[in-house]
Amino acid sequence: IGLMRSGRLLAEESPQVLLATYGCNSLEEVFLKLSRKQASETELDAANLANNRDEASLHWSHKEDTVNVSEESGVIGLNFHQSKEVLISDSTNGLNQMNGGRPAKEMKSVKSACIDCMHITTPGKMRALLQKNFLRMWRNVGVMLFIFALPVMQVILFCLAIGRDPTDLRIAVVNHELNSTDVPCPIKKGCHLTFLSCRYLSHLPAGTLEQGNCTEEAINSVKDGNAWGVLYFTENFTDALVARMSLGKDSDEETLDQSEVRVWLDMSNQQIGLMVQRDLQKSYRNFIQDLLISCNENPKVADIPIQFKTPIYGSTDPSFTDFVAPGVILTIVFFLAVALTSSALIIERMEGLLDRSWVAGVTPSEILFSHVITQFVVMCGQTALVLIFMIIVFGVECKGDLFSAVILTILQGLCGMCFGFVISAICELERNAIQLALGSVIWPIEGMPCVLRYISLGLPLTMATSALRSILSRGWSIVEPDVYYGYISTLIWIFLFLTISLVVLRFKKDKTA
Repeated sequence: IGLMRSGRLLAEESPQVLLATYGCNSLEEVFLKLSRKQASETELDAANLANNRDEASLHWSHKEDTVNVSEESGVIGLNFHQSKEVLISDSTNGLNQMNGGRPAKEMKSVKSACIDCMHITTPGKMRALLQKNFLRMWRNVGVMLFIFALPVMQVILFCLAIGRDPTDLRIAVVNHELNSTDVPCPIKKGCHLTFLSCRYLSHLPAGTLEQGNCTEEAINSVKDGNAWGVLYFTENFTDALVARMSLGKDSDEETLDQSEVRVWLDMSNQQIGLMVQRDLQKSYRNFIQDLLISCNENPKVADIPIQFKTPIYGSTDPSFTDFVAPGVILTIVFFLAVALTSSALIIERMEGLLDRSWVAGVTPSEILFSHVITQFVVMCGQTALVLIFMIIVFGVECKGDLFSAVILTILQGLCGMCFGFVISAICELERNAIQLALGSVIWPIEGMPCVLRYISLGLPLTMATSALRSILSRGWSIVEPDVYYGYISTLIWIFLFLTISLVVLRFKKDKTA
């Protein structure tokens, strides 16, 4: 065991050796003896310092060129540096008196202020804190492997499961142009104006159609969840469609009604319902254009009078994965950093390491920045893995400067890390920190009311996600406002989170003291 008083180690031995050495029956008596011994040494130190001061003053009064008091005369126990500082201060005082300078107290205060500004911490303290933090991390190999494997797993699952078009969407078909459902639907290429319903169905994605006998049966299959929609063709669909194309504006209501494809959809799932609508409309357009080309007609006749040129940014067939990827990258990096640091100070507080650091004279800023450096190294590794798998392995487009994207991602990870330190400093229990971290919700600003939309722009991830999307998809540089606003917002949040963490740590240190 170690016995410490006023930040000084009095003894360090096994309990039995301490009891035998000091002839006591309990450790409390041993500690009392050592405390009294320390107090007597402190009084002796004070007397020696006073003698040194008097002797130095005597020498200065005789105007000698050098101070003849040796440094060793003030060395008692652990007070060597203190005696040395007093001698230097007294020497400076004598010089000021000889040169007519400012008072010694004023010079000492100026010197102390300069030292405090120049030396925020000492290399020894930071080296010890960093060594402690890295050892605690690397000794737990399982947790470190999970920390580096988790972002990779999230990226893989996102790229494989999100952003792809849904497949195998079953659609029930009621085609009254056919006499029976057992008869295969004849598909004739070229300018053959027969069984056009079958020709249209051939343009739909393969493996999605399910033949039905009647409309009621098909609708029941949708109600039972066996299909996402119903297609209904009248018995005169082909003739009515040919008449509609031939007569044009002279077509009567019956012809128009018989030439339409009637559709009932399950819109309980908005994304799938919209996807089915898109496929049906796109397939009908391809069917009509193919038919007109076969009959040597201009296919533009069947197209809408809107022509879409090459997009300025993006492609004609945009990928939802490319759109969501910037937000996913920053979300993964940000919240993994929050999860990594939100319990760091709590664990140290529960294990007693934080109190030991306070006793050893470590300041809150030193503890905070040692954790920032330690977790920053881990966060850089996570960021590298996320970007490598997202951009290189799965081919998410990056049209802008990759270095700018990397810097913004690292800054977002640092911002999340500082947010985790705020949670760790405020919360006393680890479960409270987890609940507070999970309470941070992300939602697209387009789906918010006007007031909340402006509030959301000030959140850590909103402007940074927009900036990263502009870099990856549009190829913009940092000189664009949408890009550098993301950097500025991230830096402001980092400074704010660090300030809050320092204030909370200082408050709790003073409270415990």
